[in-house]
Amino acid sequence: MFTTKNLPVRLRKPSFLRQMAGLMLAAYSLQLAAYSDGLLKPNGFVDVRAGTRIEDDPYEPDQSLAELRLQLEWSHLGDKVEIMLALDGVYDDVVDGDLDLESGKGWLDPRTAWMLFSPADFMDVKLGRQILTWGTGDLLFINDLFPKDWRSFFAGRDVTYLKAPSDAMLASFFPQFGSVDVVYVPRFDADRYLTGERISYYNPLLGRVAGRDAVQDPIKPDDWFSDHELALRVAGSRGAMEWAFYGYDGFFKSPAGFDENTGRATFPELRTFGFSLRSPLGKGLINLEAGFYDSRQDRDGDNPLIPNDERRLLVGYERELKRNLSLGLQYYVEQMVDYQAYRSTLPEEMPIRDENRHVLTMRLRLQAKSQKLTCSLFTFHSPSDKDGYVRPVVDYKLSDDWLLTGGANLFWGERETSFFGQFENNSNIYAGTRFTF
Repeated sequence: MFTTKNLPVRLRKPSFLRQMAGLMLAAYSLQLAAYSDGLLKPNGFVDVRAGTRIEDDPYEPDQSLAELRLQLEWSHLGDKVEIMLALDGVYDDVVDGDLDLESGKGWLDPRTAWMLFSPADFMDVKLGRQILTWGTGDLLFINDLFPKDWRSFFAGRDVTYLKAPSDAMLASFFPQFGSVDVVYVPRFDADRYLTGERISYYNPLLGRVAGRDAVQDPIKPDDWFSDHELALRVAGSRGAMEWAFYGYDGFFKSPAGFDENTGRATFPELRTFGFSLRSPLGKGLINLEAGFYDSRQDRDGDNPLIPNDERRLLVGYERELKRNLSLGLQYYVEQMVDYQAYRSTLPEEMPIRDENRHVLTMRLRLQAKSQKLTCSLFTFHSPSDKDGYVRPVVDYKLSDDWLLTGGANLFWGERETSFFGQFENNSNIYAGTRFTF
């Protein structure tokens, strides 16, 4: 029988704490030497985090997070060119793996490495590795088809690590009505999706939740200038209202299909169109976002191995309830197109999706003690799937340099086949500290 006793639970090793302390001392020494010698002037931080599951998972180790992260950031602002470089050095005691700069595995994770220049007065170009984000949703994404790091998000890393980097060219134009952004990715950048190495997931081919016993190895599009992505945003404002139109041509960002010959997961071709609006309403802000997902390999909806087309809609509202206390609410829905064709061709052993998936979210954020203390509670609830996800986070600033943090990722669901229900055994708590320099 496969149990966590078979897994390399190395958090208990005393060498782990010694190595973390050594890396923190080395980082601090590097920072002092850099400033004193005048050779380098990096900014950055050292972040140490540890977390543990609160549910038994037969396919994963007890610890969900055990790592030290050192980020060094350099920037150069010249007359004609701006350069930014941010590199993360990582010691990860939960997941071993060879260095892979796309998936974020291994000891080095370059976050940004770009240059920005203006070939014309009306145009900027940014080339290289960069974090891109579009849309109006709060932790819900419709027209933002840039990579997400779901492993980091569900394990308890800082929320900024939900956005994974893209290796891309961003060209921004500035006509009188607003802005036009064009993003070209010469080779497909997938999400840092769940493979089973850190977070267990529902495997439809096995008909159960799986983890390290069935690590995903999908067929990924990886041909340069052939398996590329193209994204477009046209944005502007009318009075206090902001508007934008979006387009994307590429692939589903996480494995969403299956190859009938090998049984391996795939990234089907995807094209999307959408828009968003944001405007003041009463004492707060309201946002509306919608998109159409054109699943180009299954436009009739009769291939059970490829996702159907979908319509997606998001409505949100946020406002300050009183000083230092804010509330945000969102309603999100996914509607499957050609649902009857999907049902008529779905194999009996496969779980059945609903035609409409509804999700409600709430964010409460409180700051106290001269804004040194920040408490945040974010909840997801799907009344259609009968599942949810609760994400409380507490941050406390000891000083301008030191931050203490703690939180939890709590999943629940009536069925292990639903989106949040499949992660129930991954519920975890974590704590950490960060030194910024």
